[in-house]
Amino acid sequence: MADTAAAGTVEKDGKQPRSVRVVLLALMIAMVLAMLDNMIIGTAMPTIVGELGGLEHLSWVVTAYTLATAASTPLWGKLGDMYGRKGAFMTSIVIFLVGSALSGMAQDMGQLIGFRAVQGLGAGGLMVGVMAIIGDLIPPRERGKYQGMMAGVMALAMIGGPLVGGTITDHWGWRWSFYINLPLGAVALVAVSAVLHLPKKRSEARIDYLGAALLTVGITAIVLVTTWGGTEYAWTSARIMELIGIGVAALVGFAFWQTRAAEPIVPLHIFRSRNFTLMSLIGFITGFVMFGATLFLPLYQQSVQGASATNSGLLLLPMLGAMLVTSMVAGRVTTNTGRYKIFPLAGGVLMTVGLYLLSLMDTDTSRFTSGVYMAVVGLGMGCLMQITMLVAQNSVEMKDMGVASSSTTLFRTLGSSFGVAIMGALFNHRVQDVMTERAGALGSKVTEQSAQLDADSLARLPEAAREAYQHAVSSGTHGAFLLGAVVAVLALVAAVFVKEVPLKGAGPKTADGPDDAGGDEDGATAKRPVTESV
Repeated sequence: MADTAAAGTVEKDGKQPRSVRVVLLALMIAMVLAMLDNMIIGTAMPTIVGELGGLEHLSWVVTAYTLATAASTPLWGKLGDMYGRKGAFMTSIVIFLVGSALSGMAQDMGQLIGFRAVQGLGAGGLMVGVMAIIGDLIPPRERGKYQGMMAGVMALAMIGGPLVGGTITDHWGWRWSFYINLPLGAVALVAVSAVLHLPKKRSEARIDYLGAALLTVGITAIVLVTTWGGTEYAWTSARIMELIGIGVAALVGFAFWQTRAAEPIVPLHIFRSRNFTLMSLIGFITGFVMFGATLFLPLYQQSVQGASATNSGLLLLPMLGAMLVTSMVAGRVTTNTGRYKIFPLAGGVLMTVGLYLLSLMDTDTSRFTSGVYMAVVGLGMGCLMQITMLVAQNSVEMKDMGVASSSTTLFRTLGSSFGVAIMGALFNHRVQDVMTERAGALGSKVTEQSAQLDADSLARLPEAAREAYQHAVSSGTHGAFLLGAVVAVLALVAAVFVKEVPLKGAGPKTADGPDDAGGDEDGATAKRPVTESV
């Protein structure tokens, strides 16, 4: 009975009903909205600054969005659990579209930053809503292939985002980088409204406002530390120390309060599941590695290998293409066999080996060789991207599906912030040292503002300084990727301790009852409402 509803969403021929396929298409559109936005805006930023000014506030256009997304993610997950997934998801789409429309109409940098924060609030609900609704509609055994498709959508967004952003900005103007979200979001909104039918919920408990506030302060402090540390402020500066203190105090207070709240934002009992805790750790490491790699690989290829910045999305094609294919294969194999532990293990090995290979690149490494190294990393990330979400969801009861999805998403987001900050700090330090060593005072002066030079600045450098910078970038990426390889080992170690619990709601029935109807490793069984179908 536990999986009746979920199994009821699968037709006898093994295919999903047409209504479910329509909903899944709408979910893919929503995922594209959340993932594509930052990729498009990154390409349009020079044009935006040229029109609106405010160059000194440029980083806040991205930071405001990231902060709002990270801070709102746990709250969206809890709201879906308490009051119904459909309403929370549709609300997040509306907020995202309102933020997009307002961002497109911004008249100065201050307005744009504020409206980007509104966008980020909606984006937090998009990411969580997609994964939680898939968790509601599709039994875990079938869920792997659909979450693999979502990982593929993420990879396509990362590849195509810069190209789409450049095309839109050149032909329609930067405001359409935001307006393009409106028709896509409207299609997703209409499809979800018309076709998705989940039982309405109404919790008598009040929202844990104190918990939400403490978590928001803690996450905001963490993201600001990783964003400002080593760039806006020195890591040992008073401002960074204050933020660290505030963040630690807020998170300790949050954890204490969650043990007493009537309806906690993040119920701590979900971390009693070994698999859930391990998947949160692996998700954090995957985010750490992936976003660090996507930052430094294009920089290396542009500065050292002479690639064009215009096609920066295509530079990552070997890694993201491998990630897309592997995600799809992993999802399909998991669906067909019900086995999944091999993928975190293989992912940990491939990601570690791939990052070590990337750390070997120097000024003489060919594009083909670096492409092969990137593909190895992509294969590893493809094994991990959605399997972490699948296993995390399989480790909790249905009533906690939203918070499980949001917590896993949050750990990946925080991992990306730490990855960019720590790998970036190591990269910058190494570039400064090598430039000073090879080019003396001139080298130090060249990189005193930033260790990352754009194509125009690089072209204007004297030959000796340019050659020194290429060696410096090669040395910086060596250190960053070697650190990534060390961190990736932790994912492999965590994967070793994953317990392969049968996926719920799948497979033929046996004499002992429904196959794969088991719960988590502590014996908990998912309680899936019989009415929960499309």
